[in-house]
Amino acid sequence: MGVEQVIDRFGLSAGDLVLEIGLDNDCDQELRTGIEAKTGSKFIEEDATEVVDAVILWWREEDGDLVDELVDALTYLSESGPIWLLTPKVGRAGYVEPSDIQDSAPTAGLSQTVSFSVGTDWSATKLVARKSGKK
Repeated sequence: MGVEQVIDRFGLSAGDLVLEIGLDNDCDQELRTGIEAKTGSKFIEEDATEVVDAVILWWREEDGDLVDELVDALTYLSESGPIWLLTPKVGRAGYVEPSDIQDSAPTAGLSQTVSFSVGTDWSATKLVARKSGKK
């Protein structure tokens, strides 16, 4: 799957505002460039206060408490927006066990929907806010 197909799976559109958290020199630059091209705007920085349509969260095992980071990311997210959790693949430095994501997401009020590969080194997991109840 090419980078364009991967970016299409993120469901982003022109004009979407995307907050990026956890940027470091190990991040997939081709993916980042493609997302900015798709939305037509630069990533919103971590210290911004805008409400965003999606969050891209680069996360590694040594980055701290995932629940805290997810809760913080939710404060900037629109009601229907996803958090895309990007973690290193198996065998890569900073690999995150899937069980860590499965345990952290519900604690932060999120549901895990899909996971897929986003290049050689990273995997993406889509997290969305859980519905508060059925009507």
